[in-house]
Amino acid sequence: MNNTTSTIHTYIASHAELVEAALRQSLPTEWEVPASLRESMDYSLMAGGKRLRPIMVLAAAESLGGSLESAMPVATAIELVHTYSLVHDDLPAMDNDDYRRGKLTNHKVYGEAMAILAGDALLTHAFFCVAQSHKKFGVPAERVLAISEELAVFAGARGMVGGQAADMLGEQGITKLEELTYIHTHKTSDLIVFSLRAGGHVAGASEAQLEALSEFGHALGLAFQIQDDILDIIGDEAKLGKPVKSDEKQQKVTFPYFIGMEASEQKVQELTNQAKDALIRSNIPNPERLLQIADYLMKRDH
Repeated sequence: MNNTTSTIHTYIASHAELVEAALRQSLPTEWEVPASLRESMDYSLMAGGKRLRPIMVLAAAESLGGSLESAMPVATAIELVHTYSLVHDDLPAMDNDDYRRGKLTNHKVYGEAMAILAGDALLTHAFFCVAQSHKKFGVPAERVLAISEELAVFAGARGMVGGQAADMLGEQGITKLEELTYIHTHKTSDLIVFSLRAGGHVAGASEAQLEALSEFGHALGLAFQIQDDILDIIGDEAKLGKPVKSDEKQQKVTFPYFIGMEASEQKVQELTNQAKDALIRSNIPNPERLLQIADYLMKRDH
């Protein structure tokens, strides 16, 4: 392991720990919440995972000289949204998965009704967390308003939910690579784009800097999802924390299905380079961590 790889692994691990600590405190203990609901929310929220989206919020803020502390509520918010999407995605009416991150899925432990409600609660609580970046850390209100609006857009019908719907409809027969690209763009890329832009907003990014972060996130998100498609075929089940070949079993069409394994691996490389070029050409003062994250994701095995 070279020094840069070691450094980015350390960076990701240390920032993931900070995110975990913030997540534990995200739902105020003094709130009267039914015990089963709180447990169901915590079960999925604290089930591990790479915490990549919140780390991207923090890394984007740091790349522009922003404070990690003031970005943390927004980092927490995106993980809440991501977790809700997984809880709902695993439901029998959707992907009908039994395992997530090496543990039984939420509905297998708490039942379908409570899993749905836990997902609802995680999603709505995300907007409460975003507001705290202004209330507790003084991020300008107009910046926090922009973050809230973008979270609704990128996570909603025009973004991730639209991608999920297209994915579900696509199970009835995707015939074009463009249709699959639409699904990957909205189901995966959009939350990554949001994470980067949100970190930028916290740090007071200019429009040009936000655009560079968007370009970086769009290409990186697509590369990330194609890598997921590849790992579903050749990955290690123990590392992935879920069964491999699940796409094949559910008759889902993937990039390797359309263009083959070798071309898919080349596409991941090409998109990663495209993402990095967008940052290198930008006037973001310290893009090093984001560039390292791009390389890290391309080489991941889980």
